[in-house]
Amino acid sequence: MKPIIVHIDDHLALPGDTWPVSGHVDVHGYGLGDHDFSVPDGIDYDIVLTNTGDGILATGIVKADVLGTCDRCLDEARISIASEVDEYFLFELPDASEQSDDEDDVDFSLVDRENGTVDLAGPVNAAVIMETPFVVLCREDCKGLCPHCGANLNEGDCGCAEAHGDDIDPTNPFSVLAQLKRDVAEGEVEERAAQDAADEAAAEAWAEAMDAAEGDES
Repeated sequence: MKPIIVHIDDHLALPGDTWPVSGHVDVHGYGLGDHDFSVPDGIDYDIVLTNTGDGILATGIVKADVLGTCDRCLDEARISIASEVDEYFLFELPDASEQSDDEDDVDFSLVDRENGTVDLAGPVNAAVIMETPFVVLCREDCKGLCPHCGANLNEGDCGCAEAHGDDIDPTNPFSVLAQLKRDVAEGEVEERAAQDAADEAAAEAWAEAMDAAEGDES
């Protein structure tokens, strides 16, 4: 992705200043795991920049229609992405001696103080990738390909299931589709488990933050 350079000096000179930035960036495509994706219509972004005193906080949303290959039937899959941006650009590198262990793991970027700019390309790109599914499907109920003859079962019943049942001839070149179907199913389970774990961690972090806030008030 080409840089998205935003000049901030004239808009975010003082702590508390905010500035909305929106635009469009053309992207040819990107890879994720074993998948290659194209972004024919590019990416739209709508971001608010805030001067926090120590840096620039970028929050907002990106949207894109991404094209990939369905893991079940190998047809084209269109994915509509709407993902949040949350990036912190520091004015200066933090003093290592003043950082806690938790802060060591916090990701951040730096403001280009010499030119008075921030580059939003990284956060925008990361937001799209984070929302790209691990298992790519053309539709939720995709039936995949027949492991006997390779026919696209979304287009109709080929009759192989009735004729052969679950017996798969290992010498049949299409027999690998049966394993592919199992691999995709396992991937869907893993993706759901990862999402559940992320949701649980976020809920715990929120609860801890609320407890800390209540403790400060008391």
